[in-house]
Amino acid sequence: MKTACTSRLTFGHSRVLIRFALYAAGLVLALALMRNAVAGDNAAAELSASVPTQGTGGIWTATGDLGTPRWRHTATLLPNDQVLVAGGGGNSSDLASAQLYHPAIGRWQRIADMNHSHGDHTATLLPNGLVLVAGGAGCNSAGLGHCGPSELYDPTTRTWRDTGSLRRARWDHTATLLPNGQVLVAGGRTNSRDFASAELYDPATGVWTATGSMTTPRFNHTATLLPNGQVLVAGGFEFGVGTLAGAELYDPATGMWRATGSMNTPRWVHTATLLPNGQVLVAGGIVELFSTYTASAELYDPATGVWTATGSMTTKRGVQTATLLPNGQVLVAGGRDGDTFFTSAELYDSATGMWTATGSMATPRFVHTATLLPDGQVLVAGGDNFTDGFLASAELYQSAPAVFDIQ
Repeated sequence: MKTACTSRLTFGHSRVLIRFALYAAGLVLALALMRNAVAGDNAAAELSASVPTQGTGGIWTATGDLGTPRWRHTATLLPNDQVLVAGGGGNSSDLASAQLYHPAIGRWQRIADMNHSHGDHTATLLPNGLVLVAGGAGCNSAGLGHCGPSELYDPTTRTWRDTGSLRRARWDHTATLLPNGQVLVAGGRTNSRDFASAELYDPATGVWTATGSMTTPRFNHTATLLPNGQVLVAGGFEFGVGTLAGAELYDPATGMWRATGSMNTPRWVHTATLLPNGQVLVAGGIVELFSTYTASAELYDPATGVWTATGSMTTKRGVQTATLLPNGQVLVAGGRDGDTFFTSAELYDSATGMWTATGSMATPRFVHTATLLPDGQVLVAGGDNFTDGFLASAELYQSAPAVFDIQ
């Protein structure tokens, strides 16, 4: 299997170092000019205000090793700033193990196992600070079967306890925290069936109840909570049909779904990111079953229900991660295109609708997780690349510092 690793990594790191040096030199020059202007007499030329702009040469650095190789896991930022990684696929079966990442020291800590093994599940931080893990494959000692049981993690005691089981066992579904504190699970599949059904979890009772079904069965889709409280589901895959372009909206007030505008490109295992302007950015994914990947991206406008094309990524990829950064840009990292697995990453600027390459990871990976930390760094953990197998490594992304343009 071929990978996109060594050449991209070497070039990426050299480019990062050069840009960082230029940025630093520019900053020193700007400060020196400002000091000279203040110290000079009135006849000296005035120095205009310096304008900060965001650079694109972000840097990745290695951080602590997970210890347990895993993919198809979840990563959840806790209220105490730690990151909970749980479940996923291991070297022989789906996992029940869980670990905590401590950002202050860059180390992982093994904690109590879940009561069930879970892979391709969901994890949702509840308003009460507990984490709800729902569904997935696994759920027995052999890591086999369809997972209906759900469980709760308590960060205070670092323990797990069972809660109500899903009404329908499923994996490759989505889970969305609603404004009322309930969790909406939608779609998903087992080995032979896919689902249009949806259900709601009530943290107050620990019970799942049925809600309206989607218009189309789907899995490996995306679900995004919109500013108006509705949930946008887009794309995915349906057995017997293939890749989907359709999208629909869930209204918590009525418990019903309705169709909205279809995407211009059918896609699954893509990403969807809510932008600060209220639009939703969808990027990448697979257009045809395991054969055609896409670099295209498009924007959904909740006000009109219409999708419009935006700039394409620099690289075709699917099964990547997408993270909204504090500066409003979107970081896409890793993923694959057929048998090529990527270290590369890129940034989307909603102001220009364009993508630009940024620093590359040290290790190619897909089906990993990416978590925005409180300090603005992004923690990427685990994944797979077929060459190295399931990964235990983790890396941190730091955005490029602001550059001062002298005007």
